[in-house]
Amino acid sequence: MFNAAFKYYGLNAIYKSFSVDDIGKAFEAARTLKFSGFAITMPFKKEAIQYLDSGSDEVIPIGAINTVVNINGYLKGFNTDYLAAKTILSTHDLNKHLYILGSGGYSAAVEYAAKTLNLNYDIIFRSNWNDIKDIKDSIIYNCTPVDDIKVDKSNKFIDCLISTDSGKKLSQIQAAHQFKLYTGLNFPNYEKM
Repeated sequence: MFNAAFKYYGLNAIYKSFSVDDIGKAFEAARTLKFSGFAITMPFKKEAIQYLDSGSDEVIPIGAINTVVNINGYLKGFNTDYLAAKTILSTHDLNKHLYILGSGGYSAAVEYAAKTLNLNYDIIFRSNWNDIKDIKDSIIYNCTPVDDIKVDKSNKFIDCLISTDSGKKLSQIQAAHQFKLYTGLNFPNYEKM
């Protein structure tokens, strides 16, 4: 998505993924190589905060980041997962109870989005995972890598997994926010790319 958007705008940029074992060294490399920005994914979203020079307003209450912008060697963190979650949740009935599955960095972003929307919510952990089968007429937001979760049909199910329709939409929304942070430009419409 990013490379197509860079091409659309004629930007001399490339988006490439790297697998790392040490997030601290990855930050050092990004600063040394003068990356304009980079994304953080599991399992480093929480740990990465300690390597920032600063964070946007949502970073401290969430306790996790997924986006870093390099401003002349100054690394600032953001959480665009929160922005995507808030966008998706705001399209649902906000009077329904929300159940957040999981307790990682992505779950923290969804929890913060729920708080900003004044949604009542509970978190489902491994210890109470079996409670999912009893949830009815609610919003269930999967923030785990678990796939094929069975929920009652009366629920609205939001799945963060990229292999699902809602996961693809969430990915596109958060990527659009990242692109704006990286470039200052709006992410182009897919039909135009």
